[in-house]
Amino acid sequence: MAYEVTATRKRPRLFDDLVGQEFVVSTIKHAIEQGRIAHAYLFSGPRGVGKTSAARILARALNCQEGPTPTPCGVCSNCTEITAGRSVDVIEIDGASNTSVNDIRQIKDEVLFPPQTSTYKIYIIDEVHMLSTSAFNALLKTIEEPPPYVIFIFATTELQKVPATIRSRCQQFHFQLIDLDLIKRCLVEVSKEMGVIADDDALFWIAKESTGSMRDAYTLFDQIVSFSSDHITMEKISEKLGLVGIEQIVQIVTLLTEERRREAIDALASLLKAGISVEQCIKDFTLFFRTLLFMKAGVTDEAVLGVQTDRIPLALRNAYTTEQLEAALDLFLSLYREVRYSLSPRFELELAINKLATLKHSASPTTLVARLQALRDGILSGDVKLPARKSEVQGELLPPRVEQAPPAPASPVVVQEPEPAPVQEPERVVRNFERSDLPNLIAKFSETPLLSQVVQSIVAVETKEGVLTLTFSTPFCQGKARDEEERFKALIEEISGFRGPIRFVARLDQAPKQAADPDQNGDQMLANIATLFRGEIITR
Repeated sequence: MAYEVTATRKRPRLFDDLVGQEFVVSTIKHAIEQGRIAHAYLFSGPRGVGKTSAARILARALNCQEGPTPTPCGVCSNCTEITAGRSVDVIEIDGASNTSVNDIRQIKDEVLFPPQTSTYKIYIIDEVHMLSTSAFNALLKTIEEPPPYVIFIFATTELQKVPATIRSRCQQFHFQLIDLDLIKRCLVEVSKEMGVIADDDALFWIAKESTGSMRDAYTLFDQIVSFSSDHITMEKISEKLGLVGIEQIVQIVTLLTEERRREAIDALASLLKAGISVEQCIKDFTLFFRTLLFMKAGVTDEAVLGVQTDRIPLALRNAYTTEQLEAALDLFLSLYREVRYSLSPRFELELAINKLATLKHSASPTTLVARLQALRDGILSGDVKLPARKSEVQGELLPPRVEQAPPAPASPVVVQEPEPAPVQEPERVVRNFERSDLPNLIAKFSETPLLSQVVQSIVAVETKEGVLTLTFSTPFCQGKARDEEERFKALIEEISGFRGPIRFVARLDQAPKQAADPDQNGDQMLANIATLFRGEIITR
């Protein structure tokens, strides 16, 4: 007997054999039992999920000599002829090769003749979306009011290309992708029937690669059986099909987390030397980081993850933050789009792997700003202490630098003869706070280095109509001074006796423009902090 591929041998013969399409099966079976048979059906959905098989089963169910029945016998002449494709009353047409209006006109002429040996004359048009516009228009009237013995069954993978005028005249059934676990169970049954030993991870990979198509799963299964010598293993699949095994990816990423770049690059070179393409490496690394990201979010369904969870070490699952995993995933997605135009795809991949070595230390500007804000609040509250500076010459510890006020001139001592008179406390003189008083104010804030730096950023002091105006070089310093307004008032009164209201303003030429998004706000805050601490902030 001639060899028959698994996809054909396992083609469903009954509605109950259609896997993963429970809604379609139950609806059609109930309609047949109740005699509610439509004159036109439209089956849509991805490839390899059972649309054409369902059309043939429906044709047998309607023309079976024991029917119409939802369970055709499969042994009568009508059932056997339909299964073999020899029935004169069930006509299958390929819409991709019969697209012209003349082909449809031929159908219009044929529907005038009743079926010869069956109850219904059934037209199955596969890939109906390939018909031309004029062919669709020629078919409209026939679909809307066909003879009572004619039934049309359309199948398509691109429902959006079928005109709305056609869809509105048909009962529509959408076929869904088949679940990964269901495909895997079907592959287990097939391997048992064929006497083939198949490892669980190998069947899981075949089911994942089929992307919800049962026909694709059976086709890939036949291909793998042909070189596996009746024992399907993941090692054989990786070797013959040029795949990157999950263990190899885990090894490379583990080396990168330990910052062992040379060994990671050597491991990547070994993969490429074994004949694995750069594109396949990028795909596998993309899937791996997607899996880590989903596991970080709490996803445990292996059908969604695409990888068996027990094959990824726990330490590697917790090695990166969600933000870092998103950055790695975006890196490889961008790399796959750009590598086709690259001077050397291998160089691009090696550069991406090298960047992963610093992934643990990467952070977005938004995260950096949040950390700096927390640090600032800790310094102000006293929870975080600034380290003392070391002398550049001797290395001894010095207190944080504080601008000290110049010493005040000594008051002359008044001596009266013959007896010294007691020194009287001078009355407190109330005056305006002047710019010359800033060193004293800086000294008052010496215990709080951050506020001391804020006072040093004052660029102008002005008293007008009883209101003291302090102008700061940056809005950040202005905001910090405003937060400590009561403390400023108390110290200024202590220095000069001034008790009036105080305004805190920022120099207009330094006022930042409103950023368009949070990242720009973060960049501005980083610039303000750099100005405040008189240094430079380096981000990676």
